[in-house]
Amino acid sequence: MYPLNPNEISFPDPSLYHPQDGLIAYGGDLSVERIWFAYQQGIFPWFNPGQEILWWCPDPRFVLFPSEIKVSKSMRKVFKDGIFSFTENQCFEEVIRHCKNIYREHQEGTWITSEMEQAYIRLHRLGKAKSVEVWREGKLVGGFYGLDMGSVFCGESMFAKVSNASKAGFIYFVHKYQYQYRVIDCQVYTEHLQSLGARMINKLEYLSFLQ
Repeated sequence: MYPLNPNEISFPDPSLYHPQDGLIAYGGDLSVERIWFAYQQGIFPWFNPGQEILWWCPDPRFVLFPSEIKVSKSMRKVFKDGIFSFTENQCFEEVIRHCKNIYREHQEGTWITSEMEQAYIRLHRLGKAKSVEVWREGKLVGGFYGLDMGSVFCGESMFAKVSNASKAGFIYFVHKYQYQYRVIDCQVYTEHLQSLGARMINKLEYLSFLQ
């Protein structure tokens, strides 16, 4: 694990440095410049409140290729019935706040610290982070946010207040941008995203999409 120099924005090259657990570095700060540079290298911050900032580049990497999205029969019916409507970047701050505060089974607390929350809000204001909002009967019931890297979208977190809301938002997004994004980075495994078609790939393969 590599200690970052607080006076310069740099990381060890993840294509040459292969820690077994994917933990690349620690320290530094959550400035917009450092976070954006990290994502360009395939690295992202992930740590618990009270910890030093930890930077990761896991191998293998959990991703979804848009052409491989899986839409179940029940989800097709959800879209056919028009249960949800969708917007983008209409209430980014509300989306990240819900992602921060939503209850998650088998998880204590949140990794989205107040400092992390404010950092991604600043990235959004610079046009580098985007949100998808899912609505039902005029109420925000789901959504997610992440960073737009051009041909790669790096998903950060999602939330749902009603069944199928986050799934619907994700499917909507993948279908809309299937020809823009070569891959959607899901970072680490979740059963929820695996059910939608996400799978593991080699870290070096993922890094090649960022070049």
